[in-house]
Amino acid sequence: MNGEQEREYVAYVTARLPALRRIAAQLAGDPHRGDDLVQQAITRLYVKWRQASQARNLDAYLHTILVRTFLDDRRLAWSRVSLSSDAGSEQVAAAADVDTRMVLQVALGQMPPRQRAAVVLRFLADRSVEEVAEILQVSPGTVKSQTSDGLATLRRLLGEHPATATTAKGADR
Repeated sequence: MNGEQEREYVAYVTARLPALRRIAAQLAGDPHRGDDLVQQAITRLYVKWRQASQARNLDAYLHTILVRTFLDDRRLAWSRVSLSSDAGSEQVAAAADVDTRMVLQVALGQMPPRQRAAVVLRFLADRSVEEVAEILQVSPGTVKSQTSDGLATLRRLLGEHPATATTAKGADR
């Protein structure tokens, strides 16, 4: 990679890093594992930068790398090991309603990986069905069904959590 290409790579990754970290933390269910995913994804992007920089949609290309890294990582036994007793309790960004964020983080962590990827990309990364289909390399119909199933799973998981009921009651007031 020549100097100009390296500068383009650094500028691109630097600009996308905060959003990548948020998406990866939601996918992984833990900000530390999310950072590991981001590191792996940007390393893979660096290796393929010549090809990637010519991509029609570089953001989709990078999200594809990130999601594939996440899905590959989930297949490994170590991905189920927790180094702390309260994994997932740290939040990526400060929020007005920390309880709701924590409940959502736990619920996302209980979802199947492909459903989680579809929901995170659609609603947290604000990607269209077509973009998510391209990233996951599936049909738009599969994205729609995975998103629908993921939302149903979230509704079921969040409906069972007591903090959701108190949050819902507070919204009625």
